[in-house]
Amino acid sequence: MKVSNSIASFVLLLILISKNCLCSEAQQCRPSGRIMGKKPPPGECNKENDSDCCVQGKAYTTYKCSPAVSRHTKAELTLNSFEKGGDGGGPSECDNQYHSDDTPVVALSTGWFNDRSRCLHNITISGNGKSVVAMVVDECDSTMGCDEDHDYQPPCSNNIVDASKAVWKALGVPHNQWGGLEITWSDA
Repeated sequence: MKVSNSIASFVLLLILISKNCLCSEAQQCRPSGRIMGKKPPPGECNKENDSDCCVQGKAYTTYKCSPAVSRHTKAELTLNSFEKGGDGGGPSECDNQYHSDDTPVVALSTGWFNDRSRCLHNITISGNGKSVVAMVVDECDSTMGCDEDHDYQPPCSNNIVDASKAVWKALGVPHNQWGGLEITWSDA
């Protein structure tokens, strides 16, 4: 009888764990918190590519997750410089290097970056009727911001593909429209 009860309890536990995992996987990504903006020291927030600087006292939403990845994951394409001195801040997270703006490279929101699992892997970005393959070299941090490490910029939203100028050029987006574009992406 004890063995039968133990087996039944174990089976029930497995069912509950798998049900919980399936529900978690199907849930939408929700905000994980907020951080308060701090005014950057003079000259410390690089506004290249129309980057935002944190505003003193403004609450910024943070995320530890991103929407589920599919063959056509919807995202917002933003513009970033991965060069030394650019608005991307320090060297890229994946290889501790800077990258030319003429190279198709991207940073992904924290959930999609997924603890570096996409580092130095290619993704396919589609928008403006064209597609381009770009390498993931950095994280667009959705959990932190408004500090020196993040160039005094707010945390990224959870659906960002932050791209070099080369990506924007390859998609054929007119220069005066660079900065924000609805796109889809997938693992290449």
